[in-house]
Amino acid sequence: MNKTSFNFFRSLLWFWDIISLNMVLLFATLSIFRADAINQREYHLFFAVFNLIWMTAVYLTQLYMSRNWLDFETFFKRTFKCYAFTITFLFLFIFLYHFQYSRFFIIFCFTGFATILLFNRIVFNLLVISLRSKFRLAKNVVVLGYNDVSKRLIDYFQKETKLVKLSGCFDDSGKITDSPKLRVFNDLQDCMNFVKENEVTEIYSTLIPDHYPYLYELAKEAEKQFVYFKFVPDYNIFVNRNIYVDFLNDIPVLSLRKEPLEDTGNRIKKRTLDVIVSTLVIIFLLSWLVPLIAILIKLDSRGPVFFIQLRSGKNNQPFRCLKFRSLRVNDQADSIQVSRNDNRITRLGRIMRKTNIDELPQVLNIFLGDMSLVGPRPHMLKHTEQFSELYKEYMIRHFVKPGLTGWAQVNGFRGEIKDNEFLRKRVEYDTWYMENWSLFLDLKIILLTILVTIKGDKNAF
Repeated sequence: MNKTSFNFFRSLLWFWDIISLNMVLLFATLSIFRADAINQREYHLFFAVFNLIWMTAVYLTQLYMSRNWLDFETFFKRTFKCYAFTITFLFLFIFLYHFQYSRFFIIFCFTGFATILLFNRIVFNLLVISLRSKFRLAKNVVVLGYNDVSKRLIDYFQKETKLVKLSGCFDDSGKITDSPKLRVFNDLQDCMNFVKENEVTEIYSTLIPDHYPYLYELAKEAEKQFVYFKFVPDYNIFVNRNIYVDFLNDIPVLSLRKEPLEDTGNRIKKRTLDVIVSTLVIIFLLSWLVPLIAILIKLDSRGPVFFIQLRSGKNNQPFRCLKFRSLRVNDQADSIQVSRNDNRITRLGRIMRKTNIDELPQVLNIFLGDMSLVGPRPHMLKHTEQFSELYKEYMIRHFVKPGLTGWAQVNGFRGEIKDNEFLRKRVEYDTWYMENWSLFLDLKIILLTILVTIKGDKNAF
């Protein structure tokens, strides 16, 4: 199936989902409830908001634009995330709008749309399967070579059973034997005959052409038979770690890691979430909580309400990090970490640190753009210098803005860093977050942070 056909089916499914959504809303309004409800402004608004949130969720999740949209398991998962996003923000709209929609109406709309989404995906799945042979959607491939790269390639193809059929593997080394799951051939010279007999559509070579000159002749012969010949280079020869390939005007560029937040669109999404949430927190929470906490801090101990400290931000640029003061005024605040049973912690400070209330002023840092809701936790400048000497990959975490909470924190690596292993794990979790960022991962971490705070964190002291 060519790109034009794929785009047609994407557009068709997107359009049909929108039609299905409005059919559910219209049926719920006219047939199940009052016929005159369709003329009420409140229902017009609900229709519009439902459609707007769904299309926003589609855009944020790139539901129909994913490269793996024909991987049905992945597509179902993305659809579920998109639906969950829509329902969550619809509940927020209903809560803020205060119109008394019928509970049964809301439940019917939500369950009806979920049901029809599921039905659409099943029908779409069956449609793709039925048209597979006609449009040559199922690839028939062979792999040349048996090495670390080809093993990963074979494993991938064998899992993509609906879209890829792995017909065999050719290798002259004699290192592999035939198995029930993989047909193995020990002579590259037999490859082209096998390709013709089995209607193979693609050949993937993990062998180095300099070591196997016959590959050039094989590639030319494959093109004559309208078979795609693809080389799969092993970049680990040059860099002994996973790398990522991008293209700039058809020029391949190798990167040591992928970072979704390098993309301007992703940065805009993350910043938009930061601004919206921080604005709401400032207006509805900090506006009354700051004066209350300020009074309690003044009654509990002498000193300022806020503790302001220079910490390491994005690209290791220092910024003034805000906190409610939870320690007695002392000369070691910028050099010594807070430890369990630290006698510098005030009575109120112990409560605030247990509940993370002391961190809330950092919402102002988020609003100003020095921090994000989610990211690696910022450390004081002295510790950044020390930790970078202890662990060579420590500075990687500064490629992104520091966060109010982070992936390392919700996985138990928060608080005092007592040994190198604890530091290593924190950096690993922060690096994983950078390389796997998504808007839904941020929302997941925020939710987990709330749950951990309610449950209680043993490392919070």
